[in-house]
Amino acid sequence: PGWLQSAITLGGGSLGGALFLGILGGTSLLWLQLVAIIMGVIMLSAISYVTLSTGERPFRAINRHINPVLGWAWIFATIAANMIWCMPQFSLCFTALDKTLLSDGIASPVQKMLDGGLQSAVDKVDAATSIDIASSVNEIVISAIILAVALVAVFLNSSKGLAARIFDWFLKGLVGVIVVCFVGAVVLLTTQGQLDWNLILHGFIPNLAQVNAPTGSIGELISGLPDDVGAFWTGTIVTKQREIMIGAAATAVGINMTFLMPYSLLKRGWDRKFRGLSRFDLSTGMAVPYILVTSCVVIASAAQFHAKIDDSDGILSTDPAKVAESNLFKGAKGILTKRVNLGRTAEDQLSEEDALAAIAALSTEEKIVASATVKRQANELAKAIVPLLASGKGEDAMKKAEERARYAFGVGIFGMGFSTIIILMLINGFAICEIFNRPLGGWFHVLGCLIAGVAGASWWYFWKDDSKIYLTIVTSSFGMMLLPIAYITFFLMMNSKSLLGDARPRGLARIVWNLLMGVSVVGATAAAGQAIQGKLNDPQAAPVVITVLVMLILAVGAGFLTRRQNAKSAGSEESA
Repeated sequence: PGWLQSAITLGGGSLGGALFLGILGGTSLLWLQLVAIIMGVIMLSAISYVTLSTGERPFRAINRHINPVLGWAWIFATIAANMIWCMPQFSLCFTALDKTLLSDGIASPVQKMLDGGLQSAVDKVDAATSIDIASSVNEIVISAIILAVALVAVFLNSSKGLAARIFDWFLKGLVGVIVVCFVGAVVLLTTQGQLDWNLILHGFIPNLAQVNAPTGSIGELISGLPDDVGAFWTGTIVTKQREIMIGAAATAVGINMTFLMPYSLLKRGWDRKFRGLSRFDLSTGMAVPYILVTSCVVIASAAQFHAKIDDSDGILSTDPAKVAESNLFKGAKGILTKRVNLGRTAEDQLSEEDALAAIAALSTEEKIVASATVKRQANELAKAIVPLLASGKGEDAMKKAEERARYAFGVGIFGMGFSTIIILMLINGFAICEIFNRPLGGWFHVLGCLIAGVAGASWWYFWKDDSKIYLTIVTSSFGMMLLPIAYITFFLMMNSKSLLGDARPRGLARIVWNLLMGVSVVGATAAAGQAIQGKLNDPQAAPVVITVLVMLILAVGAGFLTRRQNAKSAGSEESA
């Protein structure tokens, strides 16, 4: 079960979060994902303890002993998260194949059909439409293939004997490939003396001041700027830094992972004798691979991008024409435009041409700080190890090294996306079985797996532009609010005499459990609070967040009130 958790937590969200952490804060933010996964292990251990002690399905136990609203909110948030977050995993797999693993990209099935005699049909549409059609068909075909292979993996997991063992080996192999790819990159960087391990180890020490202040080399650059300019960049970087810190922490343990753990234990027939093993399994199967991979991505990202700009990018030029062609400028254009209009009234804003000239004239320090706000593609990390993989000198040797580096990272990136797809489908199968009160397995489980898989495979249509934004806002808002509520629910379950009976921890063990869970609850609540505050400043997200928050609070309150009244009624009947 710990390896299942590892396969889902090592997904596109963790990759993107770790990549941006390295860009913004260098290695100074390494502690964040370490703390987040430790808190997750504590709470997953708690729900595992309750499940293995009672043998009850947690959804039923929460409804009966805690609050039915919490139970239903938990299961619906899990299903929504499975369906929505499956989409970017398909997108990640497609991108890994198209941009990284296949040097010429994915050949267009449409072009092959054209060669077979369908040219006259496409002649009726313009060139742009033809390109859009070809692109969409590529995405659909590749997504269908990925879905089919994922369904085979899910079938193996649902089987017993050799098939189940093959699934376990396959999953561990995927996680192992991910670990080897990213750890290998850091080992290569270390052998070349490109890493400062004293600085890296210092980054694992928690520093809460980073929530409100720029960190790493970016912070040092900002401190050397004039006060008004420094204040502008401090506000900009802190906002970005806070967003990515919350996002990275949230991807360590999501709401659907809290659903997976207990049901994977029950599916495998584990009971109270396995309580100690479940904690060990979480630590070794989930926490260790997660810490290794995310830390290595942060380290490699910091070595490649933190306070650094590639010489081939024109943003450092003082020539406006060269700056305009820069990829980093295109990503930071909005922020840089605000910077050169700093102190100007709405009527006194610079024209686009004058703004570009002013941006080109900015100092190198400011341009480097601005570049830290631009997200990079994961495959750009491969550039960090190209010189280390060169078997000789010259142009041919470098090209071969680039190909090796691209494959190394491409395999790791594809593995992260594909393993997460499999587990999201499995979780959805468990959730559908619970809703209809069916055994864990059979056709209802297959139906649940298909719902998540088909939703994910439709990313080519939904995971774009405005629809992507709204889906992300609704799902992340609900999930982020419910995660601390789920943690509080597990806390209440661990202290419930009616649920655990004699298995409820006592004495020192109970104090330790409550202390550890309390810290995790406070951490999750603080992160959710920061995230909600940030969403309230977004005119698109604010109405959705407020509506979800108010409805959730009212529903949970009504659930506790109803349960208390039912308990009183039951007590009165017993007395009579």
